[in-house]
Parts: sequence; structure tokens; C-alpha cells
Amino acid sequence: MPDPTLDPADWGALRDAAHDLLDRSLDRLQSARDGRVWTPLPDGMKAGLKAGLPAEGMQHFELAERLASLLPYGVGNTHPRFFGWVHGAGNPGGVLAEIVAAAMNANLGGRDHGAIYVEKQVLDWCRAMMGFPADSGGLIVSGTSMATIIALKAARDARIGPESRTKGAGGVRLTGYASAQAHSCVARAFDMLGLGSDALRIVPCLEDFTMDLRALRGMIAEDTRSGLTPFALIGTAGSVNLGAIDDLSGLADIAANKGLWFHVDGAFGATAILSDRVRPRLKGMERADSLAFDFHKWLHVNYDAGCVLIRDRDAHLRAFSERPDYLAPSARGLAAGNPWPVDFGPELSRGFRALKIWAHLLEHGTDKLGAAITRNVEQAAWLGAKIDDTPGLELLAPATLNIVCFRYTADGTADPDALNEAIVIALQESGTAAPSTTRINGKLAIRVNLTNHRTTRPDLDLLLSEVLRLGGELGTQ
Repeated sequence: MPDPTLDPADWGALRDAAHDLLDRSLDRLQSARDGRVWTPLPDGMKAGLKAGLPAEGMQHFELAERLASLLPYGVGNTHPRFFGWVHGAGNPGGVLAEIVAAAMNANLGGRDHGAIYVEKQVLDWCRAMMGFPADSGGLIVSGTSMATIIALKAARDARIGPESRTKGAGGVRLTGYASAQAHSCVARAFDMLGLGSDALRIVPCLEDFTMDLRALRGMIAEDTRSGLTPFALIGTAGSVNLGAIDDLSGLADIAANKGLWFHVDGAFGATAILSDRVRPRLKGMERADSLAFDFHKWLHVNYDAGCVLIRDRDAHLRAFSERPDYLAPSARGLAAGNPWPVDFGPELSRGFRALKIWAHLLEHGTDKLGAAITRNVEQAAWLGAKIDDTPGLELLAPATLNIVCFRYTADGTADPDALNEAIVIALQESGTAAPSTTRINGKLAIRVNLTNHRTTRPDLDLLLSEVLRLGGELGTQ
């Protein structure tokens, strides 16, 4: 019977395959500006990925070839003309951190080991960056969706008491408030926490797509009169549709006056705190009871990496801390170092996400990262102004942060929505660019998100020229 260890019989062969694969991966990143933005996976490869469960393994050189074959078929977000969804562009140096994380295979659920201290430093940096107290709670998570669930779980328990962990919400009918531009993960969190997505009140927006504070006050008052229990107010720092930033200071005032937990969804916009140009618009975020944001968006840490900060560390602990006997703490030895990350969230097994964040911040520093954000904001303003000055194009909303929504307009077009959708699909399938679509005031828009450190103005020029060309061609068909 063969030796059942998973260590290689030939370490030299593994090293050769790994070195070659590293070179090919870095080659791919070095040429990220070249070629197509998105390349669909060929039908033959799709068929190959439907093969049955392998009973026997393969040699490392063959495995490396299989892995390398996937490199051209990503979503395209490393390319400078990936303009669609709010994806970060990644960072070549992140490959180094991933190598070490794989070699360590650390579980950051808890215990006293080096990886835990790296995460603690990253969280200290997050608190300093976002203006949170040094003794606030925090956790590195997969992204803002998980961060929102953790934050609102702490908010729920803080409002109705820790007994809700065993007895549920009971007869208390809790309500929360977010703008019509808030991310869908907020309603999903209400659903998953057993509050029901209907308990999230959708507050209308002003003309600038920020929450209408007057309407908010009226909704809170009406719910209170109806016997409901308002408990949470969610502000948005960078909406996914348009990049709108709510009046965070105004929301913080309302939350304090009404005794509500103030949560800020800062998925990508919160990290613009590093930009001198954007920072003043985020005033009030530092007053939040909790904040959710991602590193894998505008800070370009490789997926996935997010963070939740909770001002009241004790409330954070009370919402999650509960250890079975086999995870009992100790004052000394490997079980020391309490509290553990598992006391601040739902995951018992956690990868070493903090390492790539730590390495990224060490490699680039906040000044450089902030400058990259500022450049994207300046590019959006320039693009918006150019669209305004270009016949045949219509800007559908002010470009106030990093997202530009516009459409091709042509006299006599029977269905402008269908035409603009066709333009976007043609851009994607040709590999020229990858914008997405959304709706602004009922009109289908070509949506250009700028969260890519590789994007230049010539990339934006090419986008507009292709939109005009395709609009002219497709509009006559």
C-alpha cells in the first residue's frame, strides 16, 4: 500500500512546478493592461470542468498546467477597462502574501499564535484609519455582507437584550432604516437575523440620491406611534449605483437623539477616508456604532477581505462569545490569548485573510493608496464633464464620487433602453471594455465604476468612442 502522506515524493518536482506557475502568474499580472478585458471560458474547457470526481491524482507539472490554463479567463477586473461592478483591481504583491498564508495554513478562529497578532495589528490600523476608539471591537471578515450581519446582530442584541440569543426576538417588532440606494446586503441581513426584510424601512432619497432626513424622521415617528421599536439606522458611504454618500453627520445626530444604533455601510466608499479630496464628505462616519467596509474593492487587496468595526467592544462580545468545552480558554499555552476572534463572529474556522491586508498596507502605505482613490475620483469628474460636452451622450446623474452613469442617445431610436443594453453587451463580448448597466430614474444607464489603479484617461476615451461607434451601428439595425 502506498504511503498515505500528502507530502510530495519528489520535492524538487514540486518546486519546479511552483516556480514555473509563479512566473506564469506574474506574467499574467504584468500584462494586465493588454489584450481583452473579459474572455469567456471556451466550451471545451467548460465540458472538461464537468469531469467526474478523480480517484487518482496527477503529477505536479500536470496540475500546474491545469491551473495555468485558467489564468486568461477571470472576470476581467485586473484590466484597466473593467468598469462594471465595484471590483478592486488586485495587487501583484498580494501573490507573496498568499504563498505564505498557504504555507502556514493557519486557522484564525483562535489560540495564541503569530497569525492572530497580525490580525490584531490590522484591526488597530483599521481603527486608526476610520477614527474609531482604540478599544472598539473588530473582526476581519470575507466582506461587507458578512460584516453587516455581524454589526446588525450586535445592534439587535444590544436593543432587546442578550437573552435574545436563546429566546429569540420574541414579541418585539424591530425596525431599521436605510436609503433607497442602500446595498441589498442590508435587507439580506435583516432576513438572516430573523427580523424580516420588511422590517427594513426604505427611506426615499433627495435629488442627489442621498437619504431624505426629513422623510426619515417622519417614518421613525410613525413607526413609534404604531407600537414598533426602531433600533437601527443605516447610512451609506458610497452607494453601489452612483457613489452617493449620505449626510452621515445628520444621520448620527438623528440616531443619537432617537436612541438608534448607527451603522455605516462603507463597502467601498469608507476607504476613501484616505483621499484628501473625499475625506471631508465622510464626516460623521467616525461617530458610527458600527462600520462595514472592504479591502478588496478600492484598496485592491486580493479577494476576499473585509472588516467590521463595532464601537462598543462589550456589545460585540456579548453578541457572539460562547465557547464549547473543547475551546476553553487558558491563561498560558496555545489556548491563551483571549478573547479569540471566534468570540466576535460566527466563524469557528477562519483563514489568514489578515496577512494579505497587512502585507498590502506595508507594501504601499496609506498615502499611495489614497492617491490612487483620488485619481479615480478625478477621472470620474473628467468623464462626466466630457459626456456632458459630447453630442449623442447623456449624463444621467452627477459624477460625485467614482461612478458615472450615462447613455447613448440618438434621434429616432425606438427603444433606447434596449440599444444601450446592446452597446454594453457588445463592449463586453468584444473584450474592449466591461461596463455594466443600472437604472436611473427609470432609464437604463451605462454604468462606469472607477475602482482600478491601472485605468488612464486614454482608456476612458476609448470607451466613449466605442459607445458612439456601436450606438451608431446598432441603432440602425
